[in-house]
Amino acid sequence: MCGITGVFDLREQRTINREALAHINDMQSHRGPDEAGLHLEPGLGLGHRRLSIIDIASGQQPLFNEDGSVAVVFNGEIYNFVDLIPELTALGHTFKTRSDTETIVHAWEQWGEDCVHHFRGMFAFALWDRSRQTLFLARDRLGVKPLHYAVTDDGFLIFGSELKTITAWPGFRRQIDDHAVEDYFAYGYVPEPRTIYRTALKMPPGHRLAVRRGEPVGQPQEYWDVPFRPHLALSLRDAEDELIERLREAVKIRMIAEVPLGAFLSGGVDSSAVVAMMAGLQRGEQAVKTCSIAFSDPKYNEADYARQVARRYHTDHHEDTVEADDFSLVDELARLYDEPYADSSAMPTYRVCQLARKTVTVALSGDGGDENFAGYRRYRWHSYEERMRRMLPYSIRKPLFGFLGGAYPKADWAPKVLRAKTTFEAMARDTVEGYFHGVSVMGDGLRARVFSPEFKRRLNGYSAVEVLRRHHAKNPAQDMVSQVQYLDMKTYLVGDILTKVDRASMAHALEVRVPFLDHQLMEWVSGLPVDFKLRGTEGKFMLKQALEPYLPHDILYRRKMGFSIPLAEWFRGPLKEKLNSALKSQRMADTGLFDLAFLARMADEHARGVRDYSSPLWSLLMFEAFLRNNEKK
Repeated sequence: MCGITGVFDLREQRTINREALAHINDMQSHRGPDEAGLHLEPGLGLGHRRLSIIDIASGQQPLFNEDGSVAVVFNGEIYNFVDLIPELTALGHTFKTRSDTETIVHAWEQWGEDCVHHFRGMFAFALWDRSRQTLFLARDRLGVKPLHYAVTDDGFLIFGSELKTITAWPGFRRQIDDHAVEDYFAYGYVPEPRTIYRTALKMPPGHRLAVRRGEPVGQPQEYWDVPFRPHLALSLRDAEDELIERLREAVKIRMIAEVPLGAFLSGGVDSSAVVAMMAGLQRGEQAVKTCSIAFSDPKYNEADYARQVARRYHTDHHEDTVEADDFSLVDELARLYDEPYADSSAMPTYRVCQLARKTVTVALSGDGGDENFAGYRRYRWHSYEERMRRMLPYSIRKPLFGFLGGAYPKADWAPKVLRAKTTFEAMARDTVEGYFHGVSVMGDGLRARVFSPEFKRRLNGYSAVEVLRRHHAKNPAQDMVSQVQYLDMKTYLVGDILTKVDRASMAHALEVRVPFLDHQLMEWVSGLPVDFKLRGTEGKFMLKQALEPYLPHDILYRRKMGFSIPLAEWFRGPLKEKLNSALKSQRMADTGLFDLAFLARMADEHARGVRDYSSPLWSLLMFEAFLRNNEKK
């Protein structure tokens, strides 16, 4: 695992400032504390920070081909490099190392831009081909590894693993993108390809970009998407058996490392499944190292379940406790994420990565199981709402239920069955609007009150729902559940989950590998019948059935908890003053984005227990922390 950065002169071959390149490279030294590498030539500079995992002795970067005409800087792992080396050798290529990095160089020489189709792994890389005067950027299929880029006014393309490397480049203009602000307060993160800044972008997952000197920078080209292509007839029992074999293989190829390796173990289905597969693969060798976080507040604590799995598989288990008042990371998170990011589970994720790094350099995680196997409860609710929507045409539903939703009082305090306002509002929406409302940190109505009149005018009608509409326009899935799984894979998975884990882990120079996001496994799972994934009220139905020989019943079928923290209590207690100070700060006022009186009202109503505004308030607190961090750059 590493950090990459670089600068490319789009116009001619001006000299790259070595000190400036070294500075932005070292800004992400936490991603690669073992070694640093720079390469400069007329019109080009490449930087790399290395965390040594494979071929420790000779895998330094930038890495070159035989004649030095092709160079690469690479972040990630190519898991099938062991198979690619003999294949490329047979085609006439000569290897100087046994590293996965060198396969990228020779794959480019052999297959050009289509080299990405031959890689199985997580990756973000930049490759320079001097003979073609071409810079080639690529990001892995699911976006496990990040890649940002920008074009400056004076004609340089800058790229880096983290946004901070771009914003620190001389001449970069840190102007906030209004649409990104709207997106952030809807989703709690800034979805690809936007960043919080107007002139910086994220490379979308499964995309590549070839940039040639003297030509304008085009749009990234998609080279892969989740197919959701139905299989031919397959019985549930056969599918379960094949799933275990595929999952075991996806875990196995992620256990190759020359450094200590372990796994996160939350006690949930997905991380427990990964640990079970690892234990079977390491039979007769040393115990699997597992790490988990306990919470002092029993409402959020899953530690007993993690211990149960650890005992079953005799793992070398390590555990740390997060206290109920552990909110000291607010400012640190703003520094790590570089742009507003409002998933509060980033705090315990940071802590479990901190714990894991004490004993391992590589950890496997269970991320991706919910998206693959319809594990989120919102899939069940969406399916229910969609069936209701299909009973009446949209032309009738929208005015009828729109009126009822507006007239019915809001009752957050009431049992769900009595919250008719939410149901009426859901019925008045189309499919995408309905799902958007379900995943929003702040719904349309709340954002309309939070934002200032001037900012709403600047948005000129733009709404964050357009992010989902853009992906839905090319949605390959047919059934209602698979369609929203696809939307999550394109937005929530990459923008929230994978971003959270990448920044939290790399803050501690820890590599995290994700077997459930193996693209071959995902292609196969996507084509399974939807009732193999969600059956009645049971999400992950087939996965749980397949794991019954490996995990206890109460691990598989208990209620999902998630990595939650007590935000509501914090904002009524120890974080109350910090929140009020942030909302009233001059920097929040200076943005012109907010109705400050309504922000104060939200904080007051939450503190008095009138409404639960914990998630929206956290997004506002983290936005203010971002502004403070932005001032320091």
